[in-house]
Amino acid sequence: MQLDHVTIRTRNLAVTRDFFLSVFDLEERERPQTIKRIPGHWLYSNDRPIVHLIGSQGHGIDCAAEAFDHVAFRLHGYQEFREKLRKLGIRYSCMDLPEIEERRLFFRTPCGPLLEAVFAVSAHDSIDDEQGI
Repeated sequence: MQLDHVTIRTRNLAVTRDFFLSVFDLEERERPQTIKRIPGHWLYSNDRPIVHLIGSQGHGIDCAAEAFDHVAFRLHGYQEFREKLRKLGIRYSCMDLPEIEERRLFFRTPCGPLLEAVFAVSAHDSIDDEQGI
């Protein structure tokens, strides 16, 4: 397991993006088509998108204006991990990003913080439309 990325919600995407680009010498690149409906930016270090920024208005449940949104862990064994979540009774949602050959599972800790598991697509992984429990 390794830390994959951190996602930060912000009211001011431009200022936050510029801060990370200048302070950490990151580079902005295109985001996958699947998530372009969400305002935001992906900032890369070398060839890894390690800081994800998403726009927030700061209204409603789970929408703090300035907050760490979630932490993602890069794992191996997509089907096995998905089955483990099912067996543990942990609700999850799926996101497939075929253009970057990744699959993602989103789920919450018992007290609420959002976690993401990121998997490289392997030859034996079949993409289906099944959602989490």
